[in-house]
Amino acid sequence: MSDDDRLPLNAVLPWSVPAPRAGRDWPLAADPDTARARWTALLAAREEEARAALLVPSRARTLHTAVAQLPGQSTGTGRLARESGPAPEPVRVAFGPYEERFLLPDHRLLDAPRPELWRVADASQLFLVDDPRAPGLTVTALLPFGTGPGSRVHPLFRRPGGHEPNLAPGLLAHLASRYGRPVAPLDVLDWLLATARAAHPGREVRLPGTYEEWAAGAALGRGLREVALRGQGAHAGARPRLPGGRRPWVREALELSPRGVLPSLSYEPGDQALRVGEAGVLAPVAPAAWEAHSAGERVLTRWFRARVGDPGERGLAAIVPRAWPRAWTSDLLALLTDLTLHAERAAGCAEFAAAAAEGGRIGAAELRAAGVLPVPRAARRPATVLETREEGPEGQFALL
Repeated sequence: MSDDDRLPLNAVLPWSVPAPRAGRDWPLAADPDTARARWTALLAAREEEARAALLVPSRARTLHTAVAQLPGQSTGTGRLARESGPAPEPVRVAFGPYEERFLLPDHRLLDAPRPELWRVADASQLFLVDDPRAPGLTVTALLPFGTGPGSRVHPLFRRPGGHEPNLAPGLLAHLASRYGRPVAPLDVLDWLLATARAAHPGREVRLPGTYEEWAAGAALGRGLREVALRGQGAHAGARPRLPGGRRPWVREALELSPRGVLPSLSYEPGDQALRVGEAGVLAPVAPAAWEAHSAGERVLTRWFRARVGDPGERGLAAIVPRAWPRAWTSDLLALLTDLTLHAERAAGCAEFAAAAAEGGRIGAAELRAAGVLPVPRAARRPATVLETREEGPEGQFALL
């Protein structure tokens, strides 16, 4: 296929924005109580210099930065230097694939939260995340944080409520005509999850020439989506589980190490045992779960560090629970299952994509002839969405 006939991802999903970025670690916590405790500690610093040091100022955010509320949130918009109110209610966000954190959703704490994504985030929305360091795309029903540099987020819908698909205008109609079957936005997302692979430059998309291939690839992608959504959102079914004989169990109870001792996380391949802290043991744990990486780091290591902290940590990020909550053990067991299932299903998708790579396809030339391409400029910009009034800096209301 000639370069002129290749399809970049943004020819199929035109509207995307850079991934949200907090700019500091402490507003993202492993549990909501820790997030609230960090806010309380910030406001307990009465001297401006001390409060500024806890905030960790950046070029984008200082104690005197004036910004609007995040859409859908009811946080203050005055200067943080004089803030005295209660902590904003933490919200659950994605932190890389298969990991979650609780975020203090205050615009004054976040360097680049991408308000346009908050406006369209609801139970009907899905976000495709294109991290250039990952082999494929990932999907989440939560706002995605914690991605690698250069990552972009493609919402499936341009408006709340699952309205106006973020697809090249006319694409669904052309695919339906080509395949002789209706094609839904979710079908496109599933196909992309199964087949979109890294290319230079950017992410390359291949659309198959036959319905049989389309249906087979979309079914594989649906399997990835079922694992990735973790039972969340309108597009998630029951959370997939491993068969009983392969399911990890707690062999020895998990608990935190004494304060000042760096907790450990290790894996014993022979016993397929994950050792957590001083005494905790979970088994059987598939090697694929231990080896799973995201943004250049082991997923399990990042998950563990977020919960136990580091004795050398300073500032608000050093505030972590002093005991191991039972809920964390359940979360870890679920994460091990997700990582194992994802590795198995992703391997099947990679085999399918490799085998189908040289088959007939719908390329850019065909879509140009059908009037689907080039994508109109308006489709690459966010839709005008204003469901509620949004408070601007210092209590002013935004006029959008």
